[in-house]
Amino acid sequence: MKDILKHSSIEDAVKSFAGFGVSIEEKTYVTGGDINESYMLKLSDGTKCFLKRNTRKGEDFFRAEMLGLMAIADTQTISCPRIHSYGKDGNGSFLLCEYIEAAPKVSDFWEFFAEELAALHKADTAKYVREGNYGFSEDNYIGATVQYNGGHDSWVGFFRDERLKPQIEMADRFLLSSDKKDFDKLLEKLDDILVEPEHPSLLHGDLWGGNFVTGSDGKAWLIDPATYVGCAEADIAMTELFGGFSRSFYQTYKECGCLMPGYEDRKEIYNLYHLLNHLNLFGSSYLSSVRNIIKRRV
Repeated sequence: MKDILKHSSIEDAVKSFAGFGVSIEEKTYVTGGDINESYMLKLSDGTKCFLKRNTRKGEDFFRAEMLGLMAIADTQTISCPRIHSYGKDGNGSFLLCEYIEAAPKVSDFWEFFAEELAALHKADTAKYVREGNYGFSEDNYIGATVQYNGGHDSWVGFFRDERLKPQIEMADRFLLSSDKKDFDKLLEKLDDILVEPEHPSLLHGDLWGGNFVTGSDGKAWLIDPATYVGCAEADIAMTELFGGFSRSFYQTYKECGCLMPGYEDRKEIYNLYHLLNHLNLFGSSYLSSVRNIIKRRV
């Protein structure tokens, strides 16, 4: 991808999409998230846009988010904010994108959400992987952690090598020797636990309640992705990890035919990846949840 959206200042970024006569008139802090600072910018022509800043991460951090959102948008299945620009200036890296005006949810919000997510999961994925069936065009991030997206022909092989193994290695300081042996056993039997999906799916990758918003159309818009091509079940499992969505969401999604028999038995393995990531990011309070899953499986 050509870096036509990359700029070395927010002012230049604004001019690139809004025009040379347009400037920033207001900058309002927006709460939410523990990784980036966020702002709503009001421009002199009345346009609003959304700015994310990070003083610790380089511009590749927001490039990764940009590529994920652009891939989701490319499928024309579910809404997400349009990207204006990304880059780095003297105050750190930044991402500038469409500002989503909130509106009341439509009456069938959860059903529409499930149908559009299922459509995303059914979209053709060939152009989003660098090789093989699973992975992504580039490595990206899950939260603040690097997420590896090397190409694999096998979903189980991808999940073992690109998802679980790196997180287990990072968690070494938290693990006892018995924990490490249990993880070795789990990785050895992963082929007996997980199944190869009928087709690869483009995933949001970090789909919990904080990573979608209600847009001006009253429907769900996806934000903050950790996009890759994988098994649709991994996205649905993540939605259940921290509280879950509406029952009607799951009923409608199931009717769309994207879940395979045995999903309920597999979902905790997919969520093990996210629990390990939380362990590595936030500390030992997540260790018992990780151990509980491992003990049930080995």
